[in-house]
Amino acid sequence: MKRIFLFLMTNIAIMLVLSVTLSLLGVDSILAENGSDLNVQSLVILSGVIGFGGSFISLLISKWMAKRMTGAVVIKEPVTHIEKWLMTTIEKQAKIVGIKMPEVAIFPSGEMNAFATGASKNNALVAVSQGLLDNMAQGEIEAVLGHEMSHVANGDMVTLTLIQGVVNTFVVFLSRLVGHIVDRVILKNDRGHGIGYFITVMISQVVLSILASTIVMYFSRKREFIADTGGADLAGHQNMINALKRLAQKEPEALPEQMAAFGISEKTKQGLRQLWSSHPPIEARIAALETRANAENNK
Repeated sequence: MKRIFLFLMTNIAIMLVLSVTLSLLGVDSILAENGSDLNVQSLVILSGVIGFGGSFISLLISKWMAKRMTGAVVIKEPVTHIEKWLMTTIEKQAKIVGIKMPEVAIFPSGEMNAFATGASKNNALVAVSQGLLDNMAQGEIEAVLGHEMSHVANGDMVTLTLIQGVVNTFVVFLSRLVGHIVDRVILKNDRGHGIGYFITVMISQVVLSILASTIVMYFSRKREFIADTGGADLAGHQNMINALKRLAQKEPEALPEQMAAFGISEKTKQGLRQLWSSHPPIEARIAALETRANAENNK
């Protein structure tokens, strides 16, 4: 409930700040002078509802979607040795990081990958691929689990949803503002919204969404470094480093876009495309862990 309250309060705060800022800048009067009848306050509210509403709904159904998209099967009664070990390990890590036991699942993929998702830290899902279980040593798997449990304990799902909601709000607002100005001021249309408005809104929304996603991905990359240190704290620096080295040997199969930010890794992107990468290069993550390990050893 606390995180839902935070989500709603952030939404309201963003809309208030945006509305006050536009009023102080005199946007209403500027638009009126140019023959535009746009109600800025109404547009701000609409943008906030659309921007945060979509993110909030995605967060609420994230576990259900993850299971459907990956075919992950939740372990309800562990039968095999590896299932029992998984449950025991995650239960131990959950107690250490101070969260409720998440659902644990295995999804049918030969690639080495894992992810965490869920609406809150106490209502989460941690899933690993069959390929990861088949190809990693036990200590490395424990480190990967620790990485995902750190995502959960740090509330990264909610954090990134909030950030996505903020940028969505601005994208919706700015695209419709530009569309309205083009329709009323440039095309001189004074009867409802014409085709110019709808075309401009669609183009603006696509362009702004692409640019805005770089902000979300920047924060996602920062959270990966933090999750790596969490995995190292739970399973040891060397196990976390070895797990990342193992992942670097073969690029993983891409997870569905909605879950990519919480996977253990993603396919490497080159050049400017790195701006849209949810994960830092594995080499950089390994270097950061090695630096941290050396610093702790030298204390």
